[in-house]
Formats: sequence, structure tokens, C-alpha cells
Amino acid sequence: MTITRTAVGTIRNPVLPGFHPDPSILRVGADYYIATSTFEWYPGVRVHHSTDLVDWRPLGGVLTERRLLDLTGTADSCGVWAPDLTYADGLFHLLYTDVATFAAGYWDPRNYLITAPSMAGPWSDPVVLHGRGFDASLFHDEDGTTWMLSMRADWRPGRDRFAGIEIQQYDPRERRLVGPGGHLIFEGTAAGLTEAPHIYRKDGWYYLITAEGGTSWAHQVTVARSRHLLGGYQVDPAGPLLTSAGRPELGLQKAGHGSLVQTPDGEWYLAHLAARPYAPSGRCVLGRETALQKVEWPPGGWPTVHGGVPAEQVPAPSGTVTPPGPAGDDDFDGPALGPDWSTLRRPATPDWIDLSARPSHLRIRGGQSPMARHRPSLVARRVTAPRCVFEATCEFTPQSYRQLAGVTAYYNSRNWYYLHVTADDDGTAVLDVLCCDSGHVTAAPGLRTPLEDPARPVEMRVRLDGPALTFAYKPGPGPWHTLDRTFDATTLSDEYAATKAPGEPEAWGFTGAFVGLWVQDLGAEDCWADFDRAVYRTDRP
Repeated sequence: MTITRTAVGTIRNPVLPGFHPDPSILRVGADYYIATSTFEWYPGVRVHHSTDLVDWRPLGGVLTERRLLDLTGTADSCGVWAPDLTYADGLFHLLYTDVATFAAGYWDPRNYLITAPSMAGPWSDPVVLHGRGFDASLFHDEDGTTWMLSMRADWRPGRDRFAGIEIQQYDPRERRLVGPGGHLIFEGTAAGLTEAPHIYRKDGWYYLITAEGGTSWAHQVTVARSRHLLGGYQVDPAGPLLTSAGRPELGLQKAGHGSLVQTPDGEWYLAHLAARPYAPSGRCVLGRETALQKVEWPPGGWPTVHGGVPAEQVPAPSGTVTPPGPAGDDDFDGPALGPDWSTLRRPATPDWIDLSARPSHLRIRGGQSPMARHRPSLVARRVTAPRCVFEATCEFTPQSYRQLAGVTAYYNSRNWYYLHVTADDDGTAVLDVLCCDSGHVTAAPGLRTPLEDPARPVEMRVRLDGPALTFAYKPGPGPWHTLDRTFDATTLSDEYAATKAPGEPEAWGFTGAFVGLWVQDLGAEDCWADFDRAVYRTDRP
């Protein structure tokens, strides 16, 4: 492979479109990595690679097995929050939080650490560090010590649930925390909801980067600094490093939760989450995405982003060309699922995922209902643009109404659409659409269609055109048949999934829309479906 050096180009945001929140960016040599949150989806902690900060290639997820992560029973938008990727002493360190709940002020987080000599592994068994808060990170100081930071969670009624940022030393040899526990180094600003700490050492200062204001419209990146690691930290008098709060005209909203990286030539960039609503302060079907901003950082001075707001185009550093990522088509010819696929709440193990039983086909054995949280059989990929098409060919012979297979547009267990093949009471194979709106399941009226030849494969399509979602099918050669109904794609969004309870903060959804392949075996009768050539196309943006 020829390596080509490029001149300064342009970073076009978001660099990781679709559901890619809470970015932790790292450079090792000429290689850049971004790790992002995955919540209830496997593989846990999705990683992308680049050599130029412009083009990013998906490597897939790190946490591929239950030894590293068990998501059995995980609730919507729980699971893996805000991973932190660092490198020290010849090892990659991945620190991640597994959150059990976020109701009534309880998170029940557990912070796990694994290490590996390369991003390809092998990854060590995880060690549990503490459960005092989430958004944990590691700081490797110049003197060789390592420290763990996290937000401090306070469940007590009437208290500030985001009680500040705490720190404790970590011993890499013993793989445990040592010394006094939970030293509070920063209580945050008036913006509140202080989380996502990262520390950087520069010019004799310790710079503490945090997220504040919550993960929605008031989100921001805050900077504080101290001459001493344990404080006290003084906040940048110029205000947030980055925010889109109060600027509804900006294309990138919810800007916050950032981490910094320095290029080999000494330039600085900020990776942060952002979202693109379909209307000002509207719903964000694509979820929270990852963007990059150029940072100016004079010696001894504070870091700044131009205007303090996120830009959709940013000057890029010079670098080597990143090889292109996989195309949007999958013929299922490989031995394992490609890096763009994710599975819901259980890893892609041979007991339900089979790429060898039939050449160039993906066989999915049916799983539980959409409301169950233990053994779903859903293989999906992120929606990365407002306008996109997903197609797949399904071969399935249902024996009863308890067996269903097809394509879905999915947000969480309470909000989804499902074009599927199933059977009537007399055994006739039919095509139908189910809709789930805030947990209420209905059949779309007037769309149920008998299939003349149940043994013939059926091509299925889901199309998103901004807020409009449509389904189509093709039961053999000939034209596509578009179903005569347009669905509301914006129900597949963080905002629509938000829940409110009296006296409690609004609880947002934290993921994003997916399209994928779903097989349900509600009678546990060992049914399966074969899928051939899945195609995903976008018109970006």
C-alpha cells in the first residue's frame, strides 16, 4: 500500500456521523484513534482510526465478548457510557463505565479498565476500579504516576447529583486504586452537571477539561487549570471553550463533552460531541455525533476555539492519507460481521449469528420480543445521514404469527418501525408493518399483504428522507412496491425518547437511529431467517 503525504485540507464535521457520542481522542505516533460510547449495543466501545484527522476508518468495537462486557438485561440508554482511551508504558488503556440505571438519581455505575499492546488486542481481563461516578478517565503524569478521574455522583435527595470531579491514584502494577480515595478537585461552574473530566499537562499547568450544562442544548466544554494536580483549579475567565447554547442557527448543536489531541507538529484539536436537529431545537434522529475543532493554545495561555462555537468546516493538519473504509454494501462473504454492524444486548455469537451455514448469507436465529432485554436478535447499523436507504433480501418461511423476520428502523425498545414477513392463522405468509410509539405497539392499518410464493426471497427497503420514513418491498423480479404510508422518522430520536417525572431532571435518550435486520421467535421454536446482500446508501449531509 502506498502512503501519500497530503497538504493541509479541510475537516468536514461531523467526522463520525450518526450515533457516536462522548469521543475520547488519542494519538500514538502517526495514528489517531477515537473511542465512543455504545450504551446497550455490542461490540462495546466503538473505535475509529485516522492518520490525517480528516478520513476515519471504523475498526469496530473493543468489547466483543461477555468476558469484557455483559449487557444482558441492560435498559435502554444504559450500558457503556463515555469510554476513555489512553496510551502509556507500551499499552493501550481503555477505561469504561457500565451504567445500570439513571432513574431517581441512581446510576449504579461500575468503572472497568482493560489494557492491550495494540488496538487489535489481546485485551486483558477487566478490573473494577470504583462505582462512585461515571465518565471516568486516566491521566498519565510526567513523573510516571497514573491517576483516575471521574464525576462524583451523589444520589441523596436534595443534593447536587453531579457533585464535582474527583481523583485517585492508580497503580498499574497492582491494577488497583491506591492512596486516599475520591479527592474532590473541582466543583464545577454555575452551568452545573459537571462531568467528563480529562487532564492535560502543558507549560507547567494542569488543564482540566470537563463537560457541563447537561448533554442537550445547553452543553458546553469548560476549562480550568492549576499548578498542582490536586488543585485548586481556576476556571478560564473567558468562559466555555466551546458551546452552541443560545445559537440555534448553528448547524452543530449540543456541542460539549470534549477531549484534546496534539498533532506531531504541535497543533491542537478538540474532539467533541454534537448533534444536527432537523429543525432549530428540533429532534436529532442521528443522535449525538463526533466533530473536531481546531484549538489555538499559546504558550502559558488558555486554549481557544474560534468564536467558541462549533464549525462545520475546520482546517486540517498535514498527514498521511487514511485508507478508505468499507463500502456500504455487505454480501456476507466474510467469517464475521463487518465493523459497521452492531448487535443489541448480546454479542454476535454462533448460537444465533451464522455466516457459514449458507455461502454469502447471514443466518439469524430468532430471538425474544422487542420488549425483552436478554436475547433479542437484531443486527443493525447506524443511520449516518438525514437521507438514506437500507435494503436487504430476506428468505424466511414462517410457521405462525409468533415468527417474524424483516428490516427495521430502530431507536430503542419503545420506539421503532418493523417491515416483516410473518404468517396468518391459516399459515399464509404475509408482509406487514408494526409500529412502536413510546412503548405502544400497533399494526399499520391497510398494509398487510399476502405473499403469493412464501418460499421466494423478498427484497425489503427502508428509506429515510429527513423526517419522512417509508417502506418498500419486491417479491421477485420487477419494480419496487412502496407501501402507501409515510411514517414519522423523528420518533427515532433522543428528544422523543426523553422521559419526565415530577421533581426529577428530564432523562434524555442517549443513542440514535439504526436500520437493520430483525428476527423474532416469540414461541421459542428455533426459527431462523437468511439475509442476502445488505445495502446502505446515504446522501450526505
